[in-house]
Amino acid sequence: MAEYGAHITTASVADDQPSIFEVVAQDSLMTAVRPALQHVVKVFAESNPAHWDFLWRWFDEIFTLLDLLLQQHYLSKTSASFSENFYGLKRIVMEDSRKVQTLASAGLPKKHLWKSIMFLVLLPYLKVKLEKLVSSLREEDEYSIHPPSSHWKRFYRAFLAAYPFVNMAWEGWFLVQQLQYILGKAQHHSPLLRLAGVRLGRLTVQDIQALEQRPQASMMQQPARSISKKIKSALKKGLGGVAMSLSTGLSVSVFFLQFLDWWYSSENQETIKSLTALPTPPPPVHLDYNSDSPLLPKMKTVCPLCRKTRVNDTVLATSGYVFCYRCVFNYVRSHQACPITGYPTEVQHLIKLYSPEN
Repeated sequence: MAEYGAHITTASVADDQPSIFEVVAQDSLMTAVRPALQHVVKVFAESNPAHWDFLWRWFDEIFTLLDLLLQQHYLSKTSASFSENFYGLKRIVMEDSRKVQTLASAGLPKKHLWKSIMFLVLLPYLKVKLEKLVSSLREEDEYSIHPPSSHWKRFYRAFLAAYPFVNMAWEGWFLVQQLQYILGKAQHHSPLLRLAGVRLGRLTVQDIQALEQRPQASMMQQPARSISKKIKSALKKGLGGVAMSLSTGLSVSVFFLQFLDWWYSSENQETIKSLTALPTPPPPVHLDYNSDSPLLPKMKTVCPLCRKTRVNDTVLATSGYVFCYRCVFNYVRSHQACPITGYPTEVQHLIKLYSPEN
């Protein structure tokens, strides 16, 4: 295990605190995994919506469940999250920071384990959901989906006004903590580690030896005697096998996922555009229409749904047709399809068009 031995040349018994580069690198690992996997799922969902659309719609929940299994396995087996273990780090309980420390193979105590899982898995899930809610509310506020005057509208406008300041305070909290860590004034680079009651340290030679010997010791253990113990043992082995397969696959593909993250990053967008520049495709050929699908109006400025001059021109990315925003938003939200072609469509496929007059 090269990642376990990478720290031996720099670590010392007196000072096992990792550098800021190590902790930032392990933080960015899982941050890069999510968008890369999300892009892969999006490609599958768009290529075959009938079979893979549920993966896209429930991506956050599925990713959170898999992340929960992965982190629980590593925290209980190596006293570290997946990314921390990958960089040869471990979590040390602050109450036990004495001369003799528990080996990483012993795992974290249950209290600190579930605290760590809450901050590693649950908190990022809630943050993603909150960001999506804010984005949805901003979109509805921009196009006035709700009635012009209501208590709800005043409430979510106040929420939207306060959210940037709350988010700035949250990010500033992390920045101050990292600056204190760099200056040697704090033992934690993240306030979440302090709340979990742990700090990060490098794996020692004893930790590495114990982690390598643990699989052999577990294979030599005798099977459980009672049926209930056998069932519990089978469940633990099953969950452990799922987590191990996830960790193995993720370890192998982590560099590929980081490459995907770089490839689709904002810094590389110009390169992507130059490599993927293709002629504009012809409009789709419609062989049949749904019974309730309106025919296209003769005038190009008329909305096919309301048959009036378009307001807030919005195009469907799945078909290329242009409608009023209010008309197509309500139709797509109800039918999940393009009104003209019947192609599977979601609200995120709506693209606002801006003209020089606007």
